[in-house]
Amino acid sequence: MSIYLGNAFSLQMLDPDISNTIQVDPVDLNEVAKADFISMVGHADTAIILSRILGRKVVMNRASHRLTKEDVYYVAQVVGGRLPEGTTVLPEGKKMRFFKVTLI
Repeated sequence: MSIYLGNAFSLQMLDPDISNTIQVDPVDLNEVAKADFISMVGHADTAIILSRILGRKVVMNRASHRLTKEDVYYVAQVVGGRLPEGTTVLPEGKKMRFFKVTLI
């Protein structure tokens, strides 16, 4: 099993040649902070924000990955609108929610 953390979910992460069913569950940030994840965070500023929120280093890694049924993919979703370019601290009125995406 591999565990990933990203800031977005894409249909390109699914095998296009088979029918896929995903499950998306909200999770507590503590679950994510404790996970031994591989970063798939595609923006440096978002990686800095996530590092502060999770209390551990999150690196930018603009990589692609196709999920398998053994994988767990955590998504960090900004709530309250897009972040302005260059933002490294969550502005007032915005928060980060975490979701766990799995194939079932």
